[in-house]
Amino acid sequence: MTVYDIIDAKKNRKELGEEQLRFFVRAVAAGDASDAQIAAFCMAVLLNGMTDEECFLLTDAMAKSGSVPARPPVAGVIADKHSTGGVSDSTTLVLVPVLCSLGVKCAKYSGRGLGHTGGTLDKLESFAGLRVDLTPQQFARQIRTVGGAVAGQTEQTVPADRRMYAVRDVTATIDSIPLIASSVMSKKLASFADVILLDVKYGDGAFMQTAEEAERLARLMVKIGRRAGRNVSAAVTNMDAPLGDAVGCNAEAREAVAVLGGKKNALARLSLFLAEKLLAAAFSLTEEEAARRVAEAVSSGAALEKFAQIVAAQGGDARVVYDPSLLPLAPVKTAVRAERDGVLRVAAKKLGEACLLLGGGRQRAEDAVDHSVGILLQKRAGDRVKKGDVLAEVYSRSGAEEALARVRAAFSYPAAYTPPALVYDYISEV
Repeated sequence: MTVYDIIDAKKNRKELGEEQLRFFVRAVAAGDASDAQIAAFCMAVLLNGMTDEECFLLTDAMAKSGSVPARPPVAGVIADKHSTGGVSDSTTLVLVPVLCSLGVKCAKYSGRGLGHTGGTLDKLESFAGLRVDLTPQQFARQIRTVGGAVAGQTEQTVPADRRMYAVRDVTATIDSIPLIASSVMSKKLASFADVILLDVKYGDGAFMQTAEEAERLARLMVKIGRRAGRNVSAAVTNMDAPLGDAVGCNAEAREAVAVLGGKKNALARLSLFLAEKLLAAAFSLTEEEAARRVAEAVSSGAALEKFAQIVAAQGGDARVVYDPSLLPLAPVKTAVRAERDGVLRVAAKKLGEACLLLGGGRQRAEDAVDHSVGILLQKRAGDRVKKGDVLAEVYSRSGAEEALARVRAAFSYPAAYTPPALVYDYISEV
């Protein structure tokens, strides 16, 4: 058997078996498959698809392509949440401390932002001194002592996915549903979470453009997870407009703290909805009881206190949790105003791209991020506005005309517009 044989079989629409997929994944992880061969395989999958069985076998092989961390010696349920990415999506910074304050252990491996999407690790690093490069031993100890940890995965975790993703990113194969599913779920299966909730985005600021595409991806990932023996569910949620009112690392960290302090907005609604679902799954609670406990964790201040503990445990300045004004915003503030009367429509992707142009994101993995730049929305999609109303405040260093133009282009003013429901579907069975 050779890598060529496997590519040729998939090119000719043949179903690949366990032995073939394990051979291919081993070759990818070991460097025996070239980038050109990986690209050919990914394009064949994009064009010809995969059966559910192939998807599971590919995911399982990828999950086992590197070191799988041992489960920490802790009692109780370990939970994890994954989002497929978007703009102003800071749900992890809210959800993890809420759940930890309620006795659910949270083992969260997160990523960095790339392109118009923000990264959880970048937002956490807004807290001066906070480390996300925890060793497996540090990660496990923090789960045991604090109840939760958020960190980046090590180079030894799922190396096959790292190579395949890098090739997909430059070969127009990033949008293959089987490859997205195997990439996401290989990392989830390589962790030790008992209960996993997937937040699958669709819309302007997401990889999936339609709810139907997102639901198909969500169902496939839930099916893979259930086949692997994990308690996996998925929410299909809208990303036409930014989830929160802030775009940019420090601005989003400030907003997450505000939500933990009781602020009500779309970010709060989704974060707490996801927390309720995970809490109910972890402790077999009714939806009503889970909602009551989550609301109490916020209103009592327990969730905010837990966030401070997590920040401190990872070396960050926990004072910021109680005084978010310590997170600076860039010095040049520019108001963007409505150009005409109408009902506001907001394009998430353009605002994400504007933050990228300000220096608040990265186009390449090695790019530095300016945590202080960002955008604060003063109006939300669906609001009726008048010409001259302030829609957003943009915080920049200087020379931000291109970014400001992108912000202005993100707003449109139809005569009537009703934003889609935040949660399109919740999938707990397949």
